[in-house]
Amino acid sequence: MRRSPRPAPRRAIRALAATAVLLLAGTAGSLAAAPASSAPGLAGLAGLPGLPGPPGAGDERNKIVYRIPIHGTIDMGLAPYVRRALGNARKAGAAFVVLDINTPGGRVDAAWEIVDAVQESPVAVYAYVDRAISAGAMIALAATGIYTRPGASIGAATPVSLTGEKAPEKVVSVMRSEFRALAEARGLDPRIAEAMVDEEVELPGVKEKGKLLTLTSEEALRLGYSKGEFEDFESLLAALDAAGAEVIVPGENWAERVVRFLTSPLVAPILLSLGMLGLLIELQTPSFGVAGITGLILLALFFGAHLIVGLAGLEELLLLLAGLVLLGLEVFVIPGFGLAGILGIVAIAAAIFLALLGRFPSVNDITRAVGTLGVTLLIFMATAYYFVRHLPWSKRLGGIFLREAEARAVGYISAEPRQDLVGKIGVAVTDLRPAGIGLFDGERVDVVSEGDYVKAGARIKVLRSEGYRHIVRLVEGKRL
Repeated sequence: MRRSPRPAPRRAIRALAATAVLLLAGTAGSLAAAPASSAPGLAGLAGLPGLPGPPGAGDERNKIVYRIPIHGTIDMGLAPYVRRALGNARKAGAAFVVLDINTPGGRVDAAWEIVDAVQESPVAVYAYVDRAISAGAMIALAATGIYTRPGASIGAATPVSLTGEKAPEKVVSVMRSEFRALAEARGLDPRIAEAMVDEEVELPGVKEKGKLLTLTSEEALRLGYSKGEFEDFESLLAALDAAGAEVIVPGENWAERVVRFLTSPLVAPILLSLGMLGLLIELQTPSFGVAGITGLILLALFFGAHLIVGLAGLEELLLLLAGLVLLGLEVFVIPGFGLAGILGIVAIAAAIFLALLGRFPSVNDITRAVGTLGVTLLIFMATAYYFVRHLPWSKRLGGIFLREAEARAVGYISAEPRQDLVGKIGVAVTDLRPAGIGLFDGERVDVVSEGDYVKAGARIKVLRSEGYRHIVRLVEGKRL
């Protein structure tokens, strides 16, 4: 089963911030080492117990072994690192590669990327397992052969949500078929692989129905899933006819470290919260300045990092761009905050949510994305509340807000009250319905009746003057 990674339109990020461009440029170089061939040659069989190596297998050129650690939670930042390390092993003419696996699992889409890279490698890839749980078990099954440490465990790969509940059958079915295909490709019993995913699979003598399968080191050896148990890495090398070989442990380059940092569940909500807060502050200021630029840069870092690891794509970028355009219209064109601002925020939130899901989201990924977005909104609202209440009165930063304002009761008055008219008696020139025109000492004045309808010609008296608004009352008596 092959899954080609979704193309990443890197040019769209450059318009958002120069920092994202640096990230893209650094990682583009690291990904350029991906292997071009998907068919394993004779070199891929070198070191297999019982199989002759290719000509020159004893040369110094082949006395190189790559050891790639897969430790901790599997995230999307790990996949580019593994692919680059496998490409470097091919270029270096390594005899084989060992995946040193000790992981509780992680993202399924990241594990799929690693599985694809392992299957495409022309160099033989072995798995040396301490713990290969969930997504780690899938990576181990993709290797040419599995070797274990004493006390190792492999399995427990059923997809679950963050609440611990089993995922829907549709998701379980996909994982079950993936494990079965990997086992069949390596000549292993596919029913055992299926039992790691689905507790409904029954294996007489191995596991009963209703329990998920996790193999110990001894059980993996007995069932043929492990080719051997070794106390340490040097013993494994000796068994693979590579004693004394140069062992290279490739480290992460700076771009991979930065990307994994920016996409971590702890950092991503902070980037999003501060980025959206910058845009909120920009909405409260009369011109585009530091707050807006900072917000755009932080959002560019978030989307740029997720674009590099394959979580974000063209759809998310278009949604983000639409949201920013709508917010721009709200700031520069449309007065006040209305529909355009609300739609802009919704579009940005949708882009963020989709960028957190990835290409093959599981129930766990969806739950994690909802949680991250929820934490982001909580941080954003709490910080926004504090800034809106306290920042305008800050001695250092309050200058970006307009502090002076008229009270609601005062408002804006464009004319002074005509106190000289108060108390004068005149005549209604027109009917007052209730507004009309009155005549006072030969001066025509706009007036408003205090009471009911007043006919033209009736005597009226000015009660009070409020700028351009003069309140009058009917005076009982003869008409003029």
